Amino acid sequence: MAIEYLGLSSINGPLVVLDGVENAAYDEIVEMNVGGQERKLGKIIELYGEKAIIQVFEGTENMALRNTHTRLTGHPMEIVVSEEMLGRTFNGIGQPIDGLGPVPGNVRLDVNGKPLNPVSREYPRNYIRTGISAIDGLTTLIRGQKLPIFSGNGLPHDQLAAQIVQQASLGDDSSEKFAIVFAAMGVKYEVGDYFRRTFEESGVSDHVVTFINLANDPVMERLITPKIALTTAEYLAFEKHMHILVILTDMTSFAEAMREVSSSKGEIPSRKGYPGYLYSELAAIYERAGIVAGINGSVTQIPILTMPNDDITHPIPDLTGYITEGQIVLDRGLQGQSIYPPVSVLPSLSRLMKDGIGDGFTRADHQDVANQLFSCYAKVGDARALASVIGEDELSPIDKLYLKFGKEFETRFIGQDPHENRSILKTLDIGWELLGMLPRTELDRIDTKVLDQYYKPAAD
Repeated sequence: MAIEYLGLSSINGPLVVLDGVENAAYDEIVEMNVGGQERKLGKIIELYGEKAIIQVFEGTENMALRNTHTRLTGHPMEIVVSEEMLGRTFNGIGQPIDGLGPVPGNVRLDVNGKPLNPVSREYPRNYIRTGISAIDGLTTLIRGQKLPIFSGNGLPHDQLAAQIVQQASLGDDSSEKFAIVFAAMGVKYEVGDYFRRTFEESGVSDHVVTFINLANDPVMERLITPKIALTTAEYLAFEKHMHILVILTDMTSFAEAMREVSSSKGEIPSRKGYPGYLYSELAAIYERAGIVAGINGSVTQIPILTMPNDDITHPIPDLTGYITEGQIVLDRGLQGQSIYPPVSVLPSLSRLMKDGIGDGFTRADHQDVANQLFSCYAKVGDARALASVIGEDELSPIDKLYLKFGKEFETRFIGQDPHENRSILKTLDIGWELLGMLPRTELDRIDTKVLDQYYKPAAD
C-alpha cells in the first residue's frame, strides 16, 4: 500500500523539501496533489536521511506547505512509447498537446535510458541527406553521429532546423524506415507555433515526433525534455528498427535551466555560474546517439545551441565540442550579406564524414571536391586580407580570381533558397562548376584521374 505524505517542510523556487520519508530512492518520481484540484509530478534529486529534496516539473505555483499531498511512485521518470507517437505533438514532459488524447501502448521506458555497452556499438557509416549543400557537401552528417550547430542570437537556426526536418532523408534510393524526433526547449510561443505549422504545411509531420517546451513553461520541464525525446528515439531505432534523426534546440536553454536549478539548490558554481557537472549532463545526452551491432536502426543527433555573445569558447559550445564529432558554425557576417544558410565553412567540420561518403555512399569524387573547396576558400580569406591592405586593383590576377571564386562560392554553394532541396549530385556538380573558375594548376588537393573526369574550365 502506497504511503501519502501530508504537507511540505519548505518551498524554494522549483524545489520542495519533504520530511519523514521512508524507502525513497534517488531519481524516484513523486505525484503531488495540490489542494485536491491540481496534480503535479516531481523527482527526488537529493536524500538526507528521512529528508527528500524534490524538483517539481510543472513548477511550484499554487503550492503551499499545508495544501500538498505527496505520494512516492517507486519508479523513475517513465514515458509510454509507441509508433503511434509519429505525427503527434507533446509538451516538455511528454504529455500530448495536440488534442488527440493519450498515446496508445503499454511499453513504458525510463527516460534516463539504459547504459550502452561500448563494445556493442558499430562505427557510423552512410550519410543522411539534408538537401543543404554546405552540410551535405562539406560537413556531411553520418548516421549515428552527433553533429551540433553553433549559432547566435538573431541567426536563422530555427529556420535551418525546420528546413532540415522537412528535407532530411536517407537518400533517394533508400528503402529503410526513417523518422525525426524534434525537441524544442525554452522557445517563445510564436517559435513553437512556427515549427508546428511548418511541419504540418510541408506534409512531413506524419514521420515527426514533436516535443515543445515553451519559454513560459516551468524550468524543470526543460531539463527532462531532451531525455524524453531521446528515449522515444531509442525505442523507434532499436525496437522498431528505424533510422532516427534527433534535433534538439536550444541546448543553451537546457544549460541555463540547469544553472538556475543548481543555484536554487545552493551548489557551488563553476565557469560562468554553471554547475560543475555541466559536462557530464551534456555527455549523458549527446552519447545517446549511435548504432548498435545487430540492429538495423540508428540514432543521429543535431543539437542546436546559441553561443552567448557569439563566444565559441563559452562553456556550453566549448564542452559540446569536446563530446561531439564536429560542429556546424553559423556566421553573422554571412547573415549580414543575406546569405542563407549562413554556414561558416572554415571552422565547421564533420569528423566522421570521411567514412560515410565517396564511392558506394555518395559519389567517388566527394572527398576530393570537399578538400579542394576548403583549400580554395581558405585562400580567399588570404586574398581578401591582402586586398584590404593594398587595394583590390593591386592584386595579382590569381588573387583576383580567388576573390571572384569566394563571392560565387558564398552565393551559389553556401547560399540557397530555404525551400531548395538539393541532391548530393547537384551539390557536387556546383562544386565542380566553381572549381572550374580556377586554373587546373591551383587544384592540388584532387587526384589527377578525378580531375581528368570532372574538371571543366569555366568559359570566360
